[in-house]
Amino acid sequence: MDVLGLMRIRIRRGINLAVRDTVSSDPYCVITCGTQRVKTKVVRGNCNPNWNEELTIYIKDIDVPIVLNVYDKDTFTVDDNMGRAEIDIKPYIECLKMGLESLPDGTKVERVQPSSSNCLADESAVVWNKGKMTQDMILQLKDVECGQVEIQLQWIEIPGCKGLHK
Repeated sequence: MDVLGLMRIRIRRGINLAVRDTVSSDPYCVITCGTQRVKTKVVRGNCNPNWNEELTIYIKDIDVPIVLNVYDKDTFTVDDNMGRAEIDIKPYIECLKMGLESLPDGTKVERVQPSSSNCLADESAVVWNKGKMTQDMILQLKDVECGQVEIQLQWIEIPGCKGLHK
């Protein structure tokens, strides 16, 4: 199997998302990676939605972009775009490859700073906790007047797959 593993992306919440209806929006998120497409539920009438949903995609190539798009659900017309962000998984993957399983809980393995090459709104930490490595990030949405989305990354090894260490 040519899959490296799975990436669980917890879509936590939207922050100050753009208004696309009269006074609010009905936002939902779509994650795409190659031909894969997964999405959250729609939160009606809320520009600060709490999704708290886990979306899982398979990773074959860490160079294929993972893109988060936010849309406003419309009933009779095409859904409105509310911004997009690329999720840069490379710093997280590099931390996973270090083989740091013996670290104490709560250890910050890496701090990733916002830059022109990522969509981070603030510093993002890769943390070892309870036997797993996660990365929390707040993404600044592009192609829109305002809005951020808070997410968390977690790698899932699959028996029989290539994995990251080979």
